[in-house]
Amino acid sequence: MTGPVIYGRVALIGLGLIASSMAHAMRAGGLAGEIVGYAKSPETRAVARGLFCDRVTDTAAEAVAGADLVVLCVPVGAMGAIAAEIGPHLKPGAVVTDVGSVKQAVVDVVAPHLPPGVHFIPGHPLAGTEYSGPRSGFATLFQNRWWLLTPLDGTDPAEIARLRHLLEAMGANVDEMDVARHDLVLAVVSHTPHLIAYTMVGVADHMRRVSSQEVIKYSASGFRDFTRIAASDPTMWRDVFLTNKDAVLDVLGRFAEELFSLQRAIRMGDGDQLHAYFTRTREIRRGIIEAGQDTAAPDFGRAPVQPKEG
Repeated sequence: MTGPVIYGRVALIGLGLIASSMAHAMRAGGLAGEIVGYAKSPETRAVARGLFCDRVTDTAAEAVAGADLVVLCVPVGAMGAIAAEIGPHLKPGAVVTDVGSVKQAVVDVVAPHLPPGVHFIPGHPLAGTEYSGPRSGFATLFQNRWWLLTPLDGTDPAEIARLRHLLEAMGANVDEMDVARHDLVLAVVSHTPHLIAYTMVGVADHMRRVSSQEVIKYSASGFRDFTRIAASDPTMWRDVFLTNKDAVLDVLGRFAEELFSLQRAIRMGDGDQLHAYFTRTREIRRGIIEAGQDTAAPDFGRAPVQPKEG
Protein backbone atom coordinates (compact mmCIF):
# COMPACT_ATOMS: atom_id res chain seq x y z
CA MET A 1 0.00 0.00 0.00
CA THR A 2 1.38 3.40 -0.95
CA GLY A 3 0.47 6.88 0.14
CA PRO A 4 0.74 10.33 -1.42
CA VAL A 5 4.16 11.70 -2.32
CA ILE A 6 5.40 14.00 0.45
CA TYR A 7 8.64 15.20 -1.17
CA GLY A 8 9.11 15.20 -4.92
CA ARG A 9 12.88 14.65 -4.80
CA VAL A 10 14.85 13.41 -1.78
CA ALA A 11 18.65 13.49 -1.71
CA LEU A 12 20.43 11.11 0.67
CA ILE A 13 24.03 12.08 1.39
CA GLY A 14 25.81 9.03 2.79
CA LEU A 15 24.31 5.65 1.97
CA GLY A 16 24.69 3.42 5.01
CA LEU A 17 22.14 1.74 7.28
CA ILE A 18 19.96 4.78 8.01
CA ALA A 19 19.91 6.19 4.48
CA SER A 20 19.25 2.83 2.86
CA SER A 21 16.47 2.10 5.37
CA MET A 22 14.92 5.50 4.67
CA ALA A 23 15.05 4.78 0.95
CA HIS A 24 13.42 1.37 1.36
CA ALA A 25 10.72 2.83 3.60
CA MET A 26 10.00 5.74 1.24
CA ARG A 27 9.83 3.42 -1.74
CA ALA A 28 7.55 1.00 0.07
CA GLY A 29 5.19 3.81 1.04
CA GLY A 30 5.41 5.83 -2.19
CA LEU A 31 6.48 8.82 -0.13
CA ALA A 32 9.07 10.32 -2.51
CA GLY A 33 8.89 10.98 -6.23
CA GLU A 34 12.61 10.39 -6.76
CA ILE A 35 15.39 9.24 -4.43
CA VAL A 36 18.86 10.49 -5.32
CA GLY A 37 21.94 9.28 -3.47
CA TYR A 38 25.59 10.10 -2.99
CA ALA A 39 28.37 8.32 -1.11
CA LYS A 40 32.11 8.89 -1.13
CA SER A 41 32.87 5.27 -2.02
CA PRO A 42 32.35 4.18 -5.65
CA GLU A 43 31.53 0.68 -4.40
CA THR A 44 28.78 2.03 -2.15
CA ARG A 45 27.39 4.12 -4.98
CA ALA A 46 27.25 1.05 -7.21
CA VAL A 47 25.32 -0.96 -4.61
CA ALA A 48 22.88 1.87 -3.95
CA ARG A 49 22.27 2.42 -7.64
CA GLY A 50 21.07 -1.10 -8.11
CA LEU A 51 19.34 -1.56 -4.77
CA PHE A 52 17.38 1.44 -3.52
CA CYS A 53 18.24 4.73 -5.25
CA ASP A 54 16.57 5.94 -8.43
CA ARG A 55 19.71 7.87 -9.29
CA VAL A 56 23.22 8.05 -7.80
CA THR A 57 25.62 10.92 -8.44
CA ASP A 58 29.39 11.28 -8.24
CA THR A 59 29.29 14.37 -6.01
CA ALA A 60 27.12 15.60 -3.16
CA ALA A 61 26.55 18.87 -5.00
CA GLU A 62 24.98 17.01 -7.93
CA ALA A 63 22.79 14.97 -5.60
CA VAL A 64 21.17 17.95 -3.88
CA ALA A 65 20.45 19.93 -7.05
CA GLY A 66 16.69 20.40 -7.25
CA ALA A 67 16.04 18.32 -4.13
CA ASP A 68 13.07 19.19 -1.91
CA LEU A 69 14.54 17.29 1.03
CA VAL A 70 18.22 16.68 1.76
CA VAL A 71 19.18 14.20 4.46
CA LEU A 72 22.76 14.25 5.75
CA CYS A 73 23.59 10.66 6.72
CA VAL A 74 27.35 11.00 7.12
CA PRO A 75 29.37 10.81 10.37
CA VAL A 76 29.13 13.92 12.54
CA GLY A 77 32.77 14.73 11.84
CA ALA A 78 32.07 14.97 8.10
CA MET A 79 28.95 17.17 8.34
CA GLY A 80 30.73 20.50 8.05
CA ALA A 81 32.61 19.67 4.87
CA ILE A 82 29.47 18.24 3.24
CA ALA A 83 27.43 21.30 4.20
CA ALA A 84 30.07 23.58 2.69
CA GLU A 85 29.96 21.59 -0.54
CA ILE A 86 26.19 21.45 -0.96
CA GLY A 87 25.26 24.90 0.38
CA PRO A 88 25.59 26.80 -2.93
CA HIS A 89 23.61 24.12 -4.78
CA LEU A 90 20.52 23.90 -2.56
CA LYS A 91 17.34 25.18 -4.13
CA PRO A 92 15.32 27.88 -2.32
CA GLY A 93 12.72 26.35 -0.03
CA ALA A 94 14.56 23.04 0.35
CA VAL A 95 14.57 21.29 3.72
CA VAL A 96 17.87 20.01 5.11
CA THR A 97 17.89 17.53 7.97
CA ASP A 98 20.42 15.08 9.36
CA VAL A 99 20.55 11.83 11.32
CA GLY A 100 23.50 12.60 13.59
CA SER A 101 23.56 11.30 17.17
CA VAL A 102 24.77 14.70 18.40
CA LYS A 103 22.91 17.90 17.63
CA GLN A 104 24.80 20.96 18.92
CA ALA A 105 27.96 20.03 17.03
CA VAL A 106 25.95 19.45 13.85
CA VAL A 107 24.15 22.78 14.15
CA ASP A 108 27.46 24.57 14.70
CA VAL A 109 29.08 23.22 11.53
CA VAL A 110 26.10 22.91 9.18
CA ALA A 111 23.95 26.01 9.77
CA PRO A 112 26.60 28.58 8.69
CA HIS A 113 26.81 27.01 5.22
CA LEU A 114 23.08 26.99 4.42
CA PRO A 115 21.75 29.92 2.38
CA PRO A 116 18.70 32.00 3.33
CA GLY A 117 15.46 30.38 2.27
CA VAL A 118 16.65 26.85 3.11
CA HIS A 119 14.99 25.24 6.14
CA PHE A 120 17.36 23.40 8.49
CA ILE A 121 15.62 20.93 10.81
CA PRO A 122 18.18 18.79 12.67
CA GLY A 123 17.04 15.27 13.50
CA HIS A 124 18.07 11.98 15.03
CA PRO A 125 16.42 8.56 14.55
CA LEU A 126 16.80 6.38 17.65
CA ALA A 127 17.02 3.25 15.55
CA GLY A 128 19.81 1.11 14.29
CA THR A 129 21.55 -2.23 14.33
CA GLU A 130 25.16 -3.32 14.70
CA TYR A 131 25.36 -3.57 10.90
CA SER A 132 26.41 -0.83 8.51
CA GLY A 133 26.72 -0.22 4.80
CA PRO A 134 24.27 0.09 1.91
CA ARG A 135 23.11 -3.54 2.07
CA SER A 136 22.17 -3.34 5.76
CA GLY A 137 18.99 -1.24 5.41
CA PHE A 138 15.41 -2.45 5.58
CA ALA A 139 12.05 -0.70 5.31
CA THR A 140 10.80 -1.43 8.83
CA LEU A 141 13.84 -0.15 10.76
CA PHE A 142 11.93 2.89 12.07
CA GLN A 143 8.69 1.15 13.02
CA ASN A 144 7.68 2.29 16.53
CA ARG A 145 11.09 3.89 17.08
CA TRP A 146 11.56 7.50 18.14
CA TRP A 147 12.84 10.12 15.73
CA LEU A 148 13.81 13.30 17.55
CA LEU A 149 13.71 16.68 15.82
CA THR A 150 15.47 19.72 17.25
CA PRO A 151 14.11 22.66 15.21
CA LEU A 152 15.94 25.95 15.50
CA ASP A 153 14.21 29.20 16.46
CA GLY A 154 12.30 30.73 13.58
CA THR A 155 11.88 27.49 11.60
CA ASP A 156 8.69 27.44 9.51
CA PRO A 157 6.13 25.31 11.40
CA ALA A 158 4.68 24.07 8.11
CA GLU A 159 8.05 22.61 7.11
CA ILE A 160 8.45 20.93 10.49
CA ALA A 161 5.00 19.42 10.09
CA ARG A 162 5.82 18.21 6.60
CA LEU A 163 9.01 16.48 7.76
CA ARG A 164 7.14 14.96 10.70
CA HIS A 165 4.57 13.63 8.25
CA LEU A 166 7.30 11.86 6.26
CA LEU A 167 8.92 10.32 9.34
CA GLU A 168 5.60 9.16 10.75
CA ALA A 169 4.69 7.66 7.37
CA MET A 170 7.90 5.62 7.64
CA GLY A 171 6.64 4.26 10.96
CA ALA A 172 8.53 6.48 13.40
CA ASN A 173 7.25 8.16 16.54
CA VAL A 174 8.31 11.81 16.31
CA ASP A 175 9.08 14.15 19.18
CA GLU A 176 10.74 17.56 19.44
CA MET A 177 13.21 18.94 21.97
CA ASP A 178 15.85 21.63 22.10
CA VAL A 179 19.40 20.90 21.03
CA ALA A 180 21.06 20.96 24.47
CA ARG A 181 18.40 18.73 25.99
CA HIS A 182 18.81 16.21 23.17
CA ASP A 183 22.55 15.93 23.71
CA LEU A 184 22.14 15.36 27.46
CA VAL A 185 19.35 12.81 27.05
CA LEU A 186 21.34 10.87 24.44
CA ALA A 187 24.43 10.90 26.62
CA VAL A 188 22.34 8.97 29.18
CA VAL A 189 20.37 6.58 26.98
CA SER A 190 22.87 5.90 24.19
CA HIS A 191 26.32 7.43 24.26
CA THR A 192 27.49 6.37 27.72
CA PRO A 193 26.01 2.84 27.44
CA HIS A 194 27.95 2.40 24.20
CA LEU A 195 31.15 3.60 25.86
CA ILE A 196 30.60 1.16 28.73
CA ALA A 197 30.01 -1.65 26.23
CA TYR A 198 33.23 -0.84 24.40
CA THR A 199 35.04 -0.75 27.74
CA MET A 200 33.67 -4.08 28.98
CA VAL A 201 34.63 -5.85 25.77
CA GLY A 202 38.06 -4.24 26.03
CA VAL A 203 38.39 -5.45 29.64
CA ALA A 204 37.61 -9.00 28.56
CA ASP A 205 40.24 -8.71 25.85
CA HIS A 206 42.85 -7.65 28.40
CA MET A 207 41.97 -10.28 31.02
CA ARG A 208 44.73 -12.68 30.09
CA ARG A 209 43.58 -15.11 32.81
CA VAL A 210 40.53 -15.72 30.59
CA SER A 211 41.40 -16.91 27.12
CA SER A 212 39.72 -15.41 24.08
CA GLN A 213 38.32 -18.85 23.28
CA GLU A 214 36.60 -19.00 26.67
CA VAL A 215 35.20 -15.49 26.30
CA ILE A 216 33.66 -16.40 22.95
CA LYS A 217 32.55 -19.92 23.85
CA TYR A 218 30.91 -19.14 27.18
CA SER A 219 29.50 -15.67 26.47
CA ALA A 220 26.32 -15.26 28.50
CA SER A 221 23.57 -12.89 27.43
CA GLY A 222 25.05 -9.88 29.23
CA PHE A 223 28.49 -10.00 27.62
CA ARG A 224 26.99 -11.12 24.32
CA ASP A 225 24.87 -7.96 24.19
CA PHE A 226 27.88 -5.85 25.11
CA THR A 227 29.68 -7.25 22.07
CA ARG A 228 26.66 -6.52 19.87
CA ILE A 229 26.68 -2.86 20.93
CA ALA A 230 30.46 -2.65 20.67
CA ALA A 231 30.26 -3.84 17.05
CA SER A 232 28.76 -0.49 16.02
CA ASP A 233 30.48 1.74 13.47
CA PRO A 234 33.80 2.96 15.00
CA THR A 235 33.93 6.17 12.95
CA MET A 236 30.45 7.23 13.99
CA TRP A 237 31.10 6.59 17.68
CA ARG A 238 34.49 8.27 17.65
CA ASP A 239 32.78 11.41 16.36
CA VAL A 240 29.92 11.11 18.87
CA PHE A 241 32.25 11.08 21.88
CA LEU A 242 34.43 13.89 20.56
CA THR A 243 31.48 16.15 19.75
CA ASN A 244 29.28 15.45 22.80
CA LYS A 245 32.09 15.19 25.30
CA ASP A 246 30.71 17.57 27.95
CA ALA A 247 27.43 15.68 28.36
CA VAL A 248 29.14 12.28 28.18
CA LEU A 249 31.76 13.25 30.76
CA ASP A 250 28.99 14.53 33.05
CA VAL A 251 27.12 11.23 32.83
CA LEU A 252 30.34 9.21 33.18
CA GLY A 253 31.07 11.06 36.42
CA ARG A 254 27.67 10.12 37.79
CA PHE A 255 28.18 6.54 36.59
CA ALA A 256 31.50 6.36 38.43
CA GLU A 257 29.80 7.49 41.64
CA GLU A 258 27.10 4.83 41.30
CA LEU A 259 29.70 2.18 40.49
CA PHE A 260 31.73 3.12 43.56
CA SER A 261 28.61 2.81 45.72
CA LEU A 262 27.89 -0.68 44.37
CA GLN A 263 31.54 -1.65 44.73
CA ARG A 264 31.40 -0.68 48.40
CA ALA A 265 28.13 -2.59 48.95
CA ILE A 266 29.69 -5.73 47.46
CA ARG A 267 32.85 -5.34 49.53
CA MET A 268 30.83 -4.80 52.73
CA GLY A 269 28.39 -7.60 51.98
CA ASP A 270 25.45 -5.19 52.02
CA GLY A 271 22.82 -7.39 50.38
CA ASP A 272 19.97 -5.08 51.30
CA GLN A 273 21.47 -2.17 49.35
CA LEU A 274 22.17 -4.36 46.34
CA HIS A 275 18.66 -5.84 46.33
CA ALA A 276 17.04 -2.41 46.69
CA TYR A 277 19.19 -0.97 43.90
CA PHE A 278 18.51 -3.83 41.49
CA THR A 279 14.79 -3.72 42.27
CA ARG A 280 14.66 -0.02 41.46
CA THR A 281 16.59 -0.33 38.22
CA ARG A 282 14.52 -3.32 37.08
CA GLU A 283 11.51 -1.02 36.94
CA ILE A 284 13.21 0.97 34.18
CA ARG A 285 13.48 -2.21 32.09
CA ARG A 286 9.80 -2.90 32.65
CA GLY A 287 8.97 0.63 31.57
CA ILE A 288 10.91 0.17 28.31
CA ILE A 289 8.96 -3.01 27.54
CA GLU A 290 5.62 -1.39 28.42
CA ALA A 291 6.48 1.51 26.09
CA GLY A 292 6.90 -0.97 23.24
CA GLN A 293 10.60 -0.21 22.77
CA ASP A 294 11.68 -3.81 23.35
CA THR A 295 10.26 -7.24 24.04
CA ALA A 296 10.20 -9.37 27.17
CA ALA A 297 10.82 -12.49 25.07
CA PRO A 298 13.70 -14.71 26.19
CA ASP A 299 17.17 -14.00 24.78
CA PHE A 300 16.42 -10.29 24.39
CA GLY A 301 13.91 -10.89 21.61
CA ARG A 302 16.35 -12.49 19.21
CA ALA A 303 15.11 -15.40 17.18
CA PRO A 304 16.70 -18.73 18.10
CA VAL A 305 19.21 -20.18 15.70
CA GLN A 306 17.56 -22.84 13.59
CA PRO A 307 19.51 -26.10 13.20
CA LYS A 308 20.74 -26.82 9.71
CA GLU A 309 19.06 -29.63 7.87
CA GLY A 310 20.95 -32.67 6.67
